[in-house]
Amino acid sequence: MRNSIKTILILFILFEGYTVYSQQTVSSGRFRREFLNEINRVRQQGCNCGTTYMPPAPPLVWNNQLEIAAIGHARDMADNHYFSHTSRDGRSVEDRVVLAGYTFKGYRSFAVGENIAQGQMSIAEVMQGWFNSPGHCKNLMNPAFKEVGVAENNTYWVQDFGGRQSFSAEEQRLIKSGRYRLIQGNSK
Repeated sequence: MRNSIKTILILFILFEGYTVYSQQTVSSGRFRREFLNEINRVRQQGCNCGTTYMPPAPPLVWNNQLEIAAIGHARDMADNHYFSHTSRDGRSVEDRVVLAGYTFKGYRSFAVGENIAQGQMSIAEVMQGWFNSPGHCKNLMNPAFKEVGVAENNTYWVQDFGGRQSFSAEEQRLIKSGRYRLIQGNSK
């Protein structure tokens, strides 16, 4: 009886800790809306990224897996005082988003990208900086990207992009019949 009470207590503590952690790592609806509104307003109009005109692009939608990857990288940079697209343990943005569950298996195409910034005090300030930087702006306007997740930790900002395209119904039928063969390759 005493062991079962200890087990229940341990499980309760673990469950309670997970709930608190998960609440702290998910952005508010306002945070998401502010980012999506700003990104999609510009994507709808098109813009100049440096000297390159980027035509209008379809709107991005929020993706929780990309947000989780962004949260982890923003926290890691803030905790360890560095600024890089490569994590201190050598992981790339692709490694981080796949680890967060944003996988490419079962999709025709897979694209990921990342913008980082440090020191900006607001969403408006970080977005202005990214749109004023040609490379960051091209990520924001890239039509291959369909989804985004963003995080901020102690003025370290991470914006992870993803784009996956499903197989058409005809391609899925051919794959199932064995008449369409997929060749898996390393995306790096």
